[in-house]
Amino acid sequence: MALFSSKDQYDFGPISSADDAGVEARDLRKESSRHFWWETLRLVRDVFLIIVTFILFGVFFVQPVVVDGSSMLPQLHDGERLLVNKFIYYDVKSVSFGHLERGDIVVFWYPEDPSKSYVKRLIAFPGETVEIRDGKVYVNDVELIEPYIRAEYNNSRFRPFPRTEVKNHTYFVMGDNRDNSADSRTWGFVPEKYVYGRAFFRYWKPQNIGVIEHGEYPEMPPPPITDMRAEE
Repeated sequence: MALFSSKDQYDFGPISSADDAGVEARDLRKESSRHFWWETLRLVRDVFLIIVTFILFGVFFVQPVVVDGSSMLPQLHDGERLLVNKFIYYDVKSVSFGHLERGDIVVFWYPEDPSKSYVKRLIAFPGETVEIRDGKVYVNDVELIEPYIRAEYNNSRFRPFPRTEVKNHTYFVMGDNRDNSADSRTWGFVPEKYVYGRAFFRYWKPQNIGVIEHGEYPEMPPPPITDMRAEE
């Protein structure tokens, strides 16, 4: 009896037994499971990177804050949410939003209790003089025209403040609600290092969403932009 241990292979036309030698069969269920877990890991990685990016962005550049009180009426109301630009803390002079200007609404640590934050309007810079008389503010003996002040929040014609020079590395700030604002008239100047942001956008409440108004003073020359930290 003839025994055949192998069978000759023959080519049929253009089809050869050597074709597709590298093709292998795979279990579709295993492949699907492997693909699912790989995509899940990629998703977790991407979400993690997004969260880290937002945390770093919040720590170094933008921070949300909540208005507590009525000292900035009518511009800001109690309970409103603001976004604060923290670029100013790094004193970036090459861009307009990287430094403070007169009329900015700033957020800072309260000098008498740094665990608290206040929000006020920046009125005067280091080396400038401030005086308040007859309900009007004078900076370097020039009256500050303040269109954001409303008569209903200035009924008492806020108390006088003697002509005083703002100390180096500090700012003079005031609330827009002059009748009901504890500010530099009461507890003095704000150290520069305590100012950590400038409010630029209101994202809550819905009826007031938008860019926050910046005070403009065409009658006042702008204060010089100097890197005061470099002097320390």
